[in-house]
Amino acid sequence: MPSDADLIVDRRRMRRKLTFWRVAAALLAAVAIVGGALLATPAGRRAIGGESAIARIKIEGLIRSDSDRVAALERLGNSSAKAVIVHINSPGGTTAGAEQLHDSLVRLKAKKPMVVVVDGLCASGGYIAALASDHIISQGTSLVGSIGVLVQFPNFAELMKTVGVKLEEVKSSPLKAAPNGFEPTSPEARAAIDDLVKDSYAWFRDLVKSRRNMDDATLEKVADGRVFTGRQALNLKLVDQLGDEKTAVAWLVAQKKIDREMPVRDFRMTPRFSDMSFIRLAASVALDAVGLGSVARQIEAAGAVQAVDQLGLQGLLALWRPSVTE
Repeated sequence: MPSDADLIVDRRRMRRKLTFWRVAAALLAAVAIVGGALLATPAGRRAIGGESAIARIKIEGLIRSDSDRVAALERLGNSSAKAVIVHINSPGGTTAGAEQLHDSLVRLKAKKPMVVVVDGLCASGGYIAALASDHIISQGTSLVGSIGVLVQFPNFAELMKTVGVKLEEVKSSPLKAAPNGFEPTSPEARAAIDDLVKDSYAWFRDLVKSRRNMDDATLEKVADGRVFTGRQALNLKLVDQLGDEKTAVAWLVAQKKIDREMPVRDFRMTPRFSDMSFIRLAASVALDAVGLGSVARQIEAAGAVQAVDQLGLQGLLALWRPSVTE
């Protein structure tokens, strides 16, 4: 008759075997989910079979410098995509970020036929990005333009005086860290910032003039900072055509000899491993199967956390910020 010690050892051995097979089954389930997701999505089928298509990319929200976006556009340039449709719906952002995006799109255009479609808003830095394309299409009621640069900073000098707070500082030169918002802005600091704005504004104007083949008179009309509807922008040579994505496809067919039957597929600008929802699902199932449900919940929550954009804009802005008044 086996002893109690033998029974305990047998139970532990059986428990280890059961844990092994549960983990193995969970991993097989994860592999099956990943494989099924790859075959079920256009992106997955393209990765496996190299399907040719017109790539659709989207530039949305505030624009800032983004090395991941640069790398994604380089991957797109080396992909099997036959052409690119760039959808823009952005009020702009930092001038440095917009310039970086513009340069990346110019490099992409050298490899693939490209057309820009303005969805709702293409202002300031968004329009800088659009200028990378040789053909810009806008809907009639979209907003286009806002050619200009600004610097905005709050000044709390009067508030600090009211509450009896004074800023003490020691700095190497009068214009170091100026303006700082805690004391009245000196004429010298204001003049230095004004020089920065004028320099970037001149660059923006020259870019519009050269890319849109504008004469000086038309440039003066469009470069005063205002936005225009798509219909107005067409008459002012800010855009080339009114329409939508179907119009863009028709232009690619007519001007770039793209196959009319070629599908338009989304190209993910941030194809990171952790951003793939089907990977998170597979990991969640696997962890749940081995009794780590709490970890699985954290993985699911991570997807929601990543959706929150913690965007900070600093420096010169090419941004459209309409004021709201009562």
